[in-house]
Amino acid sequence: MRLMPSGLSLATAAALLALGACNPATDAGPKSPAAVTVNGTAISQRTVDKLAKQNAGSGRPDTPETRRFIVDQLALQLVVAEEAVKKGLDKKPEIAEQIEAMKQSVLANAYVQDFFKNNPVSDDMVKAEYQRIKATIAGDEYKARHILVEKEAEARDIIARLRKEPGAFAKLALEKSKDQGSRPRGGDLGWFDLRSMAPEFGAALSKLEKGKFTLEPVRSQFGYHVILLEDAKPIQAPPMEEVKAQIGQQLQEQNLKKQFDALKAKARIEISSAPAPAPAPAVPDAIKTK
Repeated sequence: MRLMPSGLSLATAAALLALGACNPATDAGPKSPAAVTVNGTAISQRTVDKLAKQNAGSGRPDTPETRRFIVDQLALQLVVAEEAVKKGLDKKPEIAEQIEAMKQSVLANAYVQDFFKNNPVSDDMVKAEYQRIKATIAGDEYKARHILVEKEAEARDIIARLRKEPGAFAKLALEKSKDQGSRPRGGDLGWFDLRSMAPEFGAALSKLEKGKFTLEPVRSQFGYHVILLEDAKPIQAPPMEEVKAQIGQQLQEQNLKKQFDALKAKARIEISSAPAPAPAPAVPDAIKTK
């Protein structure tokens, strides 16, 4: 028998209740009526609405049954939390640290939202940034196929077969290529900027004419390539309307970073222990270097 709707839990309810308790600044407007009162402590309707909306965004419908469950879980959480306080658990150092960390996280998020609200990115700022980016776009983009093999001899055999049957490139890619990303598409890499490719690959491709393939194997860190250039064209900036939202978000993030840097510069930060080592970099795919 299912005791609660899929994806909902006491922990989920607890997280949102903590948000409502620690972050009244995000609930601008008149005081919300109580959805439930437990031993004299009210849980607001706004808190229930937030959790219902959060669940709806995850694909769970906002139904009366779901809301009844949310209210029940929030009430249960409050009852259990009160018992924890009676036992003095909130005074235990590790628990107090978690509570303080949650409070700091909520307040920091509230500060970010307040910063965005009071420092909006205007259309003129977006247009200026779009023009700046557009002016930096230069060069060509290419549409190509490749066959990647482990040994040079294999690549030379493929080139010999292509000399006899140039139209067999896609077929040979399906049969021979070890690049699992492009192999199912007959070696098709789509459109790309040479700067996103291994240097040796890009250098060889840039010398090809449309419809021609490399007559010598191209060696890179991934193996040996046979490359076919299908088309090339100047790089075009996308219409501003397509990237307007993305540019606006980037400008917001840039402004926020500047604000963070200014706040850190004024703060006295003393690191007592060495930070953990950075994780190892991800392994690149069969061609792209970034």
